[in-house]
Amino acid sequence: MAATICWGLENNCTKNISSKSTYEVVVLKGIFSGTGALIIAFIKGEKLPGFALIAAAMLLGFIAYGLSIFLYVRAQNVLGAARTSAYYAVAPFIGVFFSFMFLHERISLLYFAALIIMIAGAVVVIADTLIRKHEHQHCHIFIHTHDGTTHKHKVIHSHFHNHYFTEQKHKHFHSKSEQELMLNQR
Repeated sequence: MAATICWGLENNCTKNISSKSTYEVVVLKGIFSGTGALIIAFIKGEKLPGFALIAAAMLLGFIAYGLSIFLYVRAQNVLGAARTSAYYAVAPFIGVFFSFMFLHERISLLYFAALIIMIAGAVVVIADTLIRKHEHQHCHIFIHTHDGTTHKHKVIHSHFHNHYFTEQKHKHFHSKSEQELMLNQR
């Protein structure tokens, strides 16, 4: 639980600095994370391995941690902390699937239950990402005749629209009662 709380706190702190240079953020996170892990290893009495093992661990760390954090920070800058975390949370499911495919490990029913919940959450996040909300100003011209005189009225009003995928489709209709209400509000 403490690790989860710290991870959430760290992700939100990263969001606050994600508009800075992604390279600088990743280097600083790597230095502090690596130094912290090294201090814990020395406190536990671990010994330094040989140079070949250190080089291999650094290469693996660069790919598995460095590139991952780089893409994560860049995503936070573009998508925001909440969306990025939601997408990032899919990673364990992919890892379990790969362990099933390549290591022939067993997958439990709990995995599928959690996967269904994760997919539902991802759909909500994706749908929210695709919505484009903006305001449109509309002009309606009403022509009507009463007492033998034809009148022309111009009514301008605004509507908020939510669009999925495109902002080009605009359908806008008013019922007869809405039209009369707009004319009376003039």
